[in-house]
Amino acid sequence: MATISKLSNPSPAASLPAPSSSSSLPRVFLGFNTKTSFSKVASSSSRLSLTNTQPWRTSFVVRCSQSSGNGSPIKRTTLHDLYEREGQSPWYDNLCRPVTDLIPLIDSGVRGVTSNPAIFQKAISSSNAYNDQFRELVQAGKDIETAYWELVVKDIQDACKLFEPIYDQTDGGDGYVSVEVSPRLADDTQGTVEAAKWLHKVVDRPNVYIKIPATAPCIPSIKEVISLGISVNVTLIFSLTRYEAVIDAYLDGLEASGLSDLSRVTSVASFFVSRVDTLIDKMLEKIGTPEALDLRGKAAVAQAGLAYKLYQKKFSGPRWEALVKKGAKKQRLLWASTSVKNPAYPDTLYVAPLIGPDTVSTMPDQALQAFVDHGSVARTIDSNVSEAEGIYNALEKLGIDWGYVGNQLEVEGVDSFKKSFDSLLDTLQEKANSLKLVSP
Repeated sequence: MATISKLSNPSPAASLPAPSSSSSLPRVFLGFNTKTSFSKVASSSSRLSLTNTQPWRTSFVVRCSQSSGNGSPIKRTTLHDLYEREGQSPWYDNLCRPVTDLIPLIDSGVRGVTSNPAIFQKAISSSNAYNDQFRELVQAGKDIETAYWELVVKDIQDACKLFEPIYDQTDGGDGYVSVEVSPRLADDTQGTVEAAKWLHKVVDRPNVYIKIPATAPCIPSIKEVISLGISVNVTLIFSLTRYEAVIDAYLDGLEASGLSDLSRVTSVASFFVSRVDTLIDKMLEKIGTPEALDLRGKAAVAQAGLAYKLYQKKFSGPRWEALVKKGAKKQRLLWASTSVKNPAYPDTLYVAPLIGPDTVSTMPDQALQAFVDHGSVARTIDSNVSEAEGIYNALEKLGIDWGYVGNQLEVEGVDSFKKSFDSLLDTLQEKANSLKLVSP
């Protein structure tokens, strides 16, 4: 995540400021340290300095200085244009302490944050910033998993506070921070509902999204949680069939809620992108024909384009209009897994072709860096739907089973998050032992 050097002492995370508007945030200078040099640097008028020397393993270095007090406006980046011109919200796919590191990213146009078990595994296991709170929790008699959730909840609450001005300015339309239920519950319908209710209660912030995986057992969970008035980020969506089930669960939940005002119940559907190409490319290489090889790197964006077409269809017509009269907001499509895994592909491959209104793109450091440096802002998501349909159908004719792809990636995604979660709990147990707080 970003590291910040400030000219004045930052406020402690425990008492985060609530900036009244973006103009009260510090002016930002973003430096990106990478391996290969770009010949051009972002516009000096934006005061954004980008040095790309390591395209595939990147990290933000954010140098933040306070405004001189002369009322100078915040300098713009392409992220501001992305939202203001095309209606897509750029979010940051990372979270760690100090959470105040998010301030310069908000300043540069980031409008929300996503987290997952893998992100917290990396954050907590590689930092000493959690030690003091962890020590207090264990000394108070908390077990390791309870301590983990208290660490996570604090980060989520503090991040929510930073994004609350955006949430307020958009009347609940943006400025969300996402936290995921335990990945151990991916096959537990009612356990997921109870976990979502608990997280919603303990975080106690209007702009928190509770992340629920789009596994078959959790589709009914999504409907029930939405019906309770809890906003949800549905994650790990890899196929059009499952995406449609997710939309239906959202609509069913709104209709079952009994609420006269639906304006504060919102949702995003996290449609994963790059992992689709990672799997399908391997299948195409195994087929080995020129036609198959020519389709490498095209499956993910094509399927995403068809997902947007489905989104437009489902959020229109009499059923949806009846919900709009009660204040319902569309479940926005969120493009997830936007970092490029294959270095032969353009580094904005899973961002630039997926720009469109009422969508979110959540980007880790690599993708965010690349788009700010040399991304272009234009509506692209539905610029060539017929081509997307042609690619999708051509893959099917070659024997690519989209149902298999979706199921396989879902299994891999859930398993990956479970391993991160279990690994982190093991790390915390070891840390507790090393601090001699609990007996081995």
